[in-house]
Amino acid sequence: MRALIQRVKYAKVTVNNEIVGSIGSGLCVFVGVTHTDDTEKSRKLAKKITNLRIFDDSEGVMNLSPLETDSEILVVSQFTLYGDTSRGNRPSWIAAARPEQAEPLIEDVVQTLLEAGLKVSTGVFQAYMEVELLNDGPSTVILEI
Repeated sequence: MRALIQRVKYAKVTVNNEIVGSIGSGLCVFVGVTHTDDTEKSRKLAKKITNLRIFDDSEGVMNLSPLETDSEILVVSQFTLYGDTSRGNRPSWIAAARPEQAEPLIEDVVQTLLEAGLKVSTGVFQAYMEVELLNDGPSTVILEI
């Protein structure tokens, strides 16, 4: 699994001109699934997100996790994280898992985050989503599990 994680002041997902998920201060997490992923990896990713020390402490050092800061999480499925352009300029999506494998694993990430006590919103799997966010500093992290 791959995740692109951005610390945000706010983020929202719109589908067909309707806001389907939104958060205030927290993390916007784009999650991609590949063929070899399973629930062990989805839970490991969720635990990593839960404990990721990406928020500033009182001294301005990235030392606090989403749990320690009451941060919200917006999870957005993103098969394009597995786009491969090594053989040209048009991305190949061969490494992205099929929807029937990916969707339950994305749902498992969300459920594991919820069980950890985080407030979580989501996009809509396989929908054409418009994602709007406001970055909160230079805080983008890529996780590969």
